[in-house]
Amino acid sequence: MERAIRYIRDSFFAARTFSDLADLNAQADTWCQGQAADRPCPEDRAQSVRAVFEQERPHLLALPPVPFPTEEQVAVSVGKTPYVRFDRNDYSIPHTHVRRTLTVVASLGQVRVLDGAAVIATHARSFDAGAQVEDPAHVAELVARKRAARQHRGQDRLIQAVPISQTLLTQAAERGEPLGSMTAALLRLLDSYGAAELTAAIEEALAREVPHPNAVRLALERRREARGQPPPIPVTLPADARVREVVVRTPALGDYDQLHDEPPRED
Repeated sequence: MERAIRYIRDSFFAARTFSDLADLNAQADTWCQGQAADRPCPEDRAQSVRAVFEQERPHLLALPPVPFPTEEQVAVSVGKTPYVRFDRNDYSIPHTHVRRTLTVVASLGQVRVLDGAAVIATHARSFDAGAQVEDPAHVAELVARKRAARQHRGQDRLIQAVPISQTLLTQAAERGEPLGSMTAALLRLLDSYGAAELTAAIEEALAREVPHPNAVRLALERRREARGQPPPIPVTLPADARVREVVVRTPALGDYDQLHDEPPRED
């Protein structure tokens, strides 16, 4: 066996070039059928390896009708990102299958990812190191999910700070308005004017039966000009959601007015 390995290393691999694994396998097959088969047989140098093999062929067992499974199977643990790591490369999977254990079944040309018996992803195999192999459909689904999640978080923050905004969004949806852009516009007004002013402006827009951010913006501007205040200066917040999504409610100050109405206590 050691001499056979040395023969392959010195006679086949030495100074050989190839473009990829398929090219190397094709060259190896040609070499086995040609130079390697025509060399003298180590046990009977008067005959070639090819001639000795033809003598032995009638005594060999036939191959089984079902090919022997040669695909590599590996159990992989998926984290919070929709990728599986196999052979130093990352392969994309549907985002619905994160945080679970899946099975990678790999051949020389293909990598399949299975959840139980169901194939959830199929990729061409990469023999690089650190490559990220993606299915465009997986990326598109993930982007759509994140966009929807951002919209829902924005609506939750808006409704929590200004409950009447839910009525505005409901009426706008009935008119076919895009809720994503409306929510973003109302959140910008919330950041600039505060919850109390936005509540009053939305009430005015609803009273005028115009459930649209432009009507809310005009109402805010009229109220600001009536008070003689300058335009609000936008505040640039960091991208951290823990900061951007904080809801600050305006406290009721009516209790302090009652202090002026109460008679002073005598000691």
